[in-house]
Amino acid sequence: MKLSQTRIAMVLAVLVATSSGCGVINRIRSKNQLNEAARAYREGKFPEAEQHSREAAALDPNNKTAPMFIARTIHAQYRPGVQSPENIAKAQEAIEAYQQILARNPNDEEAYKAIAYLYGAIKEEVKLKEWITARAANESAEPEKRAEAYIVLASKDWDCSFKITELPTNKTTTIDQSSNRATVAYTKPKDQKEFDQAQKCVSQGLAEAENAIKFDPNNESAWSYKTNLLLEASKLAEMDGKADQKAQYQKDYEAALKRTTELSVANQKRKEEEAKQAASPPKG
Repeated sequence: MKLSQTRIAMVLAVLVATSSGCGVINRIRSKNQLNEAARAYREGKFPEAEQHSREAAALDPNNKTAPMFIARTIHAQYRPGVQSPENIAKAQEAIEAYQQILARNPNDEEAYKAIAYLYGAIKEEVKLKEWITARAANESAEPEKRAEAYIVLASKDWDCSFKITELPTNKTTTIDQSSNRATVAYTKPKDQKEFDQAQKCVSQGLAEAENAIKFDPNNESAWSYKTNLLLEASKLAEMDGKADQKAQYQKDYEAALKRTTELSVANQKRKEEEAKQAASPPKG
């Protein structure tokens, strides 16, 4: 016996209402699970918080908060400084959870920075550099964010050169007794590979600093690393016996230092002004 069109419509209406009601109930249950996750997190019960977060996501797959709760609770279980396989695996698990968030929202800054932190914490320097380089090269990212990425890369290349040029075997300090001033002379490392590595780092670092300035011209940190990298270039030119190059790098260094100082003074004044405004009672 066939159902009439009216009866079919009634059955469909009941099914829709029932499924809609289940959806509402699951969303409510999902929120309750997130509340339980937050409670457990505050109490330091991170595995329990993770479980509640996963249940929240299962109940409401469209819940935008649950994935971040999952990532945070896994991240909280990682113990900084502990290089055991289990702990590193936990960091990797957190990284994967944050990457899932970025797959939905590529502009989530918390997820991006958390991944960068975790790569650094577990000594994955190659992956960390690749991660930051990808942000620097990302044309859809905001200019200021790209500048920040280039600054981080420049800082790493500066550190690479500095650790070589400042080795006790590569520099000699002489004190003038009459003026009590110290003079530092730099000598080329015995290992040519060290010198070549420092030069490569300085070359890369200067290019990265220039890119940072291109995307954020008034960024004090970008100018500061440009200044420091020019000083490294000056040291390397001295090591290589190239007086003309050293003089040019020194000149460029002084110009960059002047700009860095100007930005530093301007930023300090701005902070002081903001502090005054925050401390002033509202008018009216």
